[in-house]
Amino acid sequence: MSDLLNLAGRVLIAVLFLGGALQKASDPEQVMRMISSVGLPGWLVWPVAAFNLLAAVCLIFGPRVRSWALICAVYCLCTSYFHYQLRADPWQVTIMVKNWSVAGGLMILAAQGPGRFRRWR
Repeated sequence: MSDLLNLAGRVLIAVLFLGGALQKASDPEQVMRMISSVGLPGWLVWPVAAFNLLAAVCLIFGPRVRSWALICAVYCLCTSYFHYQLRADPWQVTIMVKNWSVAGGLMILAAQGPGRFRRWR
């Protein structure tokens, strides 16, 4: 049962990253403005979208689910900085706290590993 819950959790976390990739690819202007507002070049939206897609696939199928979980946790904590910069908007603060929560789940995944249900080791 715990292996099945592990897989379900990985899929649900991966959906967040997949959604991020799709959102960035379908409406890059919004993310470009946010990235630019903190002094970074807007074109970074494309490598970030690619990272989100790769992260989603690797969290579900592997390889190296533990490593990807840690990388994604750091990503979630780092992206909180952008939402903190926009803290006058209460929604951005909610997103920041959500990112911290997701990072916590990813840290647990990194500690526990992917369980039996994984494609590659």
